[in-house]
Amino acid sequence: MSAKQKQWGAIIVMIALFAMIAFVTNLCSPMATIIKNQGEISNVLAQIGNYGNFIAYLVMGIPAGMLISKFGYKKTALIGLCVGVLGIGIQWLSGQLGENASVGSIFAVYLAGAFLAGLCMCILNCVVNPMLNLLGGGGNGGNQLIQIGGVFNSAAAVGCYILMGALIADATKAKMADATPALMIALTIFVVAFIVICFTKIEEPEQAPVQLKMIPKALSHRHFALGALAIFLYMGIEVGVPNYVNLYLIDSGVPAATAGLLVAVYWASMMIGRFVGASIGSKVSARAMITVVSIATLILVGFGMFAPENTMVNFPGVDWGKLELIWQPVPVGIFAMLLVGLCTSVMWGAIFNMAVEGLGEYTAIASGIFMTMVFGCAVMMGIQGFVADMTNYLTSFWVVMFCAAYLLFYAQIGSRISKK
Repeated sequence: MSAKQKQWGAIIVMIALFAMIAFVTNLCSPMATIIKNQGEISNVLAQIGNYGNFIAYLVMGIPAGMLISKFGYKKTALIGLCVGVLGIGIQWLSGQLGENASVGSIFAVYLAGAFLAGLCMCILNCVVNPMLNLLGGGGNGGNQLIQIGGVFNSAAAVGCYILMGALIADATKAKMADATPALMIALTIFVVAFIVICFTKIEEPEQAPVQLKMIPKALSHRHFALGALAIFLYMGIEVGVPNYVNLYLIDSGVPAATAGLLVAVYWASMMIGRFVGASIGSKVSARAMITVVSIATLILVGFGMFAPENTMVNFPGVDWGKLELIWQPVPVGIFAMLLVGLCTSVMWGAIFNMAVEGLGEYTAIASGIFMTMVFGCAVMMGIQGFVADMTNYLTSFWVVMFCAAYLLFYAQIGSRISKK
């Protein structure tokens, strides 16, 4: 306990970084609204921020583990923060190029910034969880800090949608520069975190080397290989639902600020789900969790797609400027889709739990592979955007249905261990 008390600064910063991972990552989805206002932009192209952010995981997943193995968690976190500051700065620059700059050049600069920010997020994701566990002393203390970090992670996602909705306000007039306050918040946290971590002494365990030759051996375990694919597709559910619901609402005439408040409920639901998941995790198996939430996702999204669009219900949001509860009429199907956050809250942990069971010495490299598969978000968002362009927003949710159906298959069949 005394060791943890001496490092409260590091604990607070790690939790703040946990929150900023969600804040910076979720900037990409509201930014799609701004991008669509820059001209005749398709839904596929509007997701360039998500492409840059999540493809970075494909590039950095395994190297991040190598950095930790060579430099330790503290130095790796500092490296990640430097990359993040550069990425946020470049994204800010894309909004300062002026009216004479072409749309292509603005997008190119923004994409480069989003990619660098994604590299930072991948590195920090590989650092934050084990560092919180270490600072908490491992065991229940470490797990408690990780759970607290997860709650702040969800809360930051809520704040991101609320803030970006307020900054965009009128989607028809939105410009890249409108995101400047949000970017400056992220930049400030990163700089403060860098300074605090520099002056914080952290006792780190010795790191085992990460060997690339272990990758095919880990993937030779069928249940792990199918689990890696499950994470790939899970990302299409977690980010695809709130992103395309947000675009659907704005396209339906709901002000961007109000849409942001409504979609924030999705992330608030995810935060509630994490509380519940943590409380029942010791009593309910990961297989049972994924079975239930994947079926619930299929029901909620399916209902959302086929429910009458003219049947409206009042959906709650919070006007944070006036601290007032607001009620916005939305199609009843959208109401159902926003509840999917309750389902996605436990998916990552439960999939990981099933996928690494019995891997033994390959567990460490499996974690790196899992982080790499986060780039599935970029792929699935692009596919859903393509379907939306060819049809409409609601039809595009067949992509989400496919992802949820695979998770159900994995829980019932694919996760069965074939060898240890």
